[in-house]
Amino acid sequence: MLTGIIILAAGSSKRFGGISKQLLSINGTSLVRHAAEVALAANLGGPVVVVLGDRREQVAPELDGLAVTLIDNPTHTDGVASSVKIGLAGLFLMEPRIDKFIIMPCDQPYVSAGLLQQLVVTQTETDKGIVATRYADQVHMPALFARRYAEPLAALTADKAPKWVIIKHKNDLAEVGFELAAIDLDLWTQVEALKKND
Repeated sequence: MLTGIIILAAGSSKRFGGISKQLLSINGTSLVRHAAEVALAANLGGPVVVVLGDRREQVAPELDGLAVTLIDNPTHTDGVASSVKIGLAGLFLMEPRIDKFIIMPCDQPYVSAGLLQQLVVTQTETDKGIVATRYADQVHMPALFARRYAEPLAALTADKAPKWVIIKHKNDLAEVGFELAAIDLDLWTQVEALKKND
């Protein structure tokens, strides 16, 4: 049973005034590298791909020395759906035998390898096709999807995130509670608060 991982790291970080959020350093490690290290530490058997877009030349070196595959998204300004589609295509090209996969953003510093492993365990125990992370009374990323959801995910358009597929198929959904995943760095105030606490 192979589980691949897609890390979404192509965004332009508009709320940060042109500064690449992927490169923000928390505890001496950039967000994008931290996400990749967590994905690799989960050791789920499948490849780990990182979808890059904005400032690719600056972000890519952060992943030097890690056993991840970088995939460029030249249409990243079209929205997150384009990164999901390109990430899925790259993942299945690398390993056609994948039977499930996790999609995760790169801006959740408290997401752990243990959480990713628990998504897989929960899927095995419940036999549900989707296992999402629950925090703040909603389901979010990271989320695990059975292979059969690759097509509807790839069909998303513009800024429709994978959450659209999760909600549409809620009868095939299991959840893993993890409130720390609520800390995703979308605003400078969140970054400053996190740095003060570390």
